[in-house]
Amino acid sequence: MFRNWRIGSVNGALLGAYFIPAWALVAFNIFVEPVHGLYERPSVAVALFLSDHLQMAGIDTVRAAWLLALGRLTVVAFFVIHLALVCIPRTRKNGGSDEALAIALLIGSLISFASMVMASKVGEMAALRLHATELLLLLGAAIVLVIERPEAAPKAVAAAAPPSLQPLGLEQAELLHNR
Repeated sequence: MFRNWRIGSVNGALLGAYFIPAWALVAFNIFVEPVHGLYERPSVAVALFLSDHLQMAGIDTVRAAWLLALGRLTVVAFFVIHLALVCIPRTRKNGGSDEALAIALLIGSLISFASMVMASKVGEMAALRLHATELLLLLGAAIVLVIERPEAAPKAVAAAAPPSLQPLGLEQAELLHNR
């Protein structure tokens, strides 16, 4: 049953199991109450950076909070797509779910890196540890995804084809009157 599971698929499923509920809950809290949700622990570094360093007004802070929540929900959506594609054995075996995982890893890494830099600038150590941990999780999964390649298709099919169906070299042209 578990013979066609790749390490990247398992790693992506485990990351999805963490990021889907964690980031969806944070995004939902920001959508319901933008200012209060932005000042909770996972986003407090972004809120402090926006208010202290960029000196944003209230409505601009709400817009930035919604943009952060939209980015987090985008990552959640791509993790959900990856988990749905991982459930199909043929897609899992040939690496068809890797694109959704790669997009989730890319956007999530950008959000975590930016949040980590903002936490460093405002001196929020708990948020810095959280975002650094999330960034390391995402980068580790990206490394596994890059190194691990899907299974290659069997080459025995081309050798078993009759000579009339084998690919022609560049010096041989196949025209209708040339058969």
